[in-house]
Amino acid sequence: MAMSMTAFARKQQEYEWGSLIWEMRSVNHRYLEPGIRIPEALRTLEPKARDNLRKVISRGKIECQLRFQPNETASTELFVNTALVTQLSETAQRIAELSNLSSAPLSVAEILKWPGVLQSAELDFELVTKQAERLFNETLSEFNQTRQREGDELAVFVNKRLQTIREIIQNVRKRLPEIVTLQQEVISSRLQEFKAELEPARLEMEIVLLAQKSDVAEELDRLDTHLDEVERVLTRKEPVGRRLDFLMQELNREANTLSSKSIVAETTLNAVELKVLIEQMREQIQNIE
Repeated sequence: MAMSMTAFARKQQEYEWGSLIWEMRSVNHRYLEPGIRIPEALRTLEPKARDNLRKVISRGKIECQLRFQPNETASTELFVNTALVTQLSETAQRIAELSNLSSAPLSVAEILKWPGVLQSAELDFELVTKQAERLFNETLSEFNQTRQREGDELAVFVNKRLQTIREIIQNVRKRLPEIVTLQQEVISSRLQEFKAELEPARLEMEIVLLAQKSDVAEELDRLDTHLDEVERVLTRKEPVGRRLDFLMQELNREANTLSSKSIVAETTLNAVELKVLIEQMREQIQNIE
């Protein structure tokens, strides 16, 4: 199954206390390289997010970012720490009694200056972390669906090129007897200038050897085998990018051999066209996981 290494997903969710926004984007990479940016207050979520990411993705450079935006009313609402105020008043009274001073109790202004008397409403970060994790998994699911859609498109692209290559191979194979005859004629004409220097038997042997070296039937058979393997690999339910990249190298090797064996222009042109199609597939396969 072809899964693209390039994808993007974004999920936003509003809550009573504010909002969470997850963004995921990825590009192709030889290995899995996740980068996760999370606000410090929710940092405990990072190990779980990495584990969930590794369960579904094996290759690619992936950037994940969480934006945490609490409501201003939730972050600016203040309340009085009554326990601290009571403690301050009792302490002031006790100090006055111990020192035999008849001082007035602490004023409101003095109490308000004390650190911690006024506190902002605190969010339940345990709840926020759970909701952020749930939203992460939803974003990851959407992200994976995008990778699947793009992977399916890449598979269609590759299959179209495979079909074109098969047509070229079929055409070459159909004309192979004619091509071999043309090759033999070219070989014979090239050897005519050496005819006087070679014995007839030796000349005939050289023609046979050159004809055998220029026979491309074996290369055509191997091309067919590699094409079958590419089609089979594309249907496997696992990461297939590295395997496909290797098969592109094998296809290119056979196309090069076909070109080097060619004596007539038609075979050379077919080999060049094969190499162009293989390179087009290879470039797209670089994006497959």
